[in-house]
Amino acid sequence: MQQLIIVVKPFRAEAVLALLAEFGVAACVVREAKGYGRQKGYLNRYRGSEYNTAYLPKVEITVWVADEQRQEMVEAVAKVARTGRIGDGKLFVVPTAWEMIEF
Repeated sequence: MQQLIIVVKPFRAEAVLALLAEFGVAACVVREAKGYGRQKGYLNRYRGSEYNTAYLPKVEITVWVADEQRQEMVEAVAKVARTGRIGDGKLFVVPTAWEMIEF
């Protein structure tokens, strides 16, 4: 079993979740996250004053998949999440040595 940690832009999260449903993923963990990288943030205006926001909003999706599905799922998620711009996201593959027990 492998754990996939998928970090994407918020507007791509629904497309990634729909793709995971097509693969038969029954459950996953979705979290709001903030990222910092090559984008270097953006400039905000609030009540006439400007301030720099260094952290950009992201969505983190954690899912566990069988070893046989891993490569196909990684390629499909990368294709769906990619917009071609800086900051599209990251996909981490973490090998696990434990079983999932539902209760």
